[in-house]
Amino acid sequence: MKAKAAIKAAELLVSARHEHWLVDELPRDCLPESIEDAYAIQDAMVPLEGAIAGWKIGAPGADAEPICAPLFARYVHNGPTKLPANDFYLLETEAEVAFTLARDLPPEGAPYDREAVLSAVAGAHPAIEIADSRFTEGMSAHKLSQLADTNSNGTFVYGAAVADWQGLDIPQLPVKLSIGGKVVAERVGGNNAGDPVRLLVWAANHCAARGLMLKAGQVVTTGSYVGMNPSQPGDTAIASFEGLESASLEFTV
Repeated sequence: MKAKAAIKAAELLVSARHEHWLVDELPRDCLPESIEDAYAIQDAMVPLEGAIAGWKIGAPGADAEPICAPLFARYVHNGPTKLPANDFYLLETEAEVAFTLARDLPPEGAPYDREAVLSAVAGAHPAIEIADSRFTEGMSAHKLSQLADTNSNGTFVYGAAVADWQGLDIPQLPVKLSIGGKVVAERVGGNNAGDPVRLLVWAANHCAARGLMLKAGQVVTTGSYVGMNPSQPGDTAIASFEGLESASLEFTV
């Protein structure tokens, strides 16, 4: 994808997000045709959105190639927090495990193995991601367009860090998601990617290959354990993981 096309798509998606309107679809001349095109559009968003506070990583299966999107600082919150419900079109709520970095993982240090990446982790966190869309078709929109649209990120909230998390069985953590005072999901494990740490290691090497890097203080979230669950205005969502405490978000009316 040519830079001009990536910038056009990025400007359209960022405008829709900031001004709260929906896109039917990206114009044909800037519609992503590959994962690389989608990442080029994400890159073109950076001058428009500002600082990257972290990354969201996901994979549909334990052996599947992951995908990623930046988490821009304006949409990342240290919980508990309150956000206006009308900031979002969708209130699809996910319970996730995230990691913060204690030091940079620069491209010149790549490739990184699991041990090297884990040595750079400051702590693990319970987290909530709200999936949202800038497209009229929501989660039924063109898949590469969704990836370009920060992989449908609406906002991200993370709870307190646990420094000694490496003794936990992260892939099999018991998790509970409550919305509006009711438990809507409760299970042991459930992340489609299998081991979330695999996604963290992938992210370090993927970013390095693109001339980027995971930076000290950034947060990396590794996909939902419970899928997407709808919330309503006025609801409080609480994601609790055994050994990681909880993250919470209230949708104000």
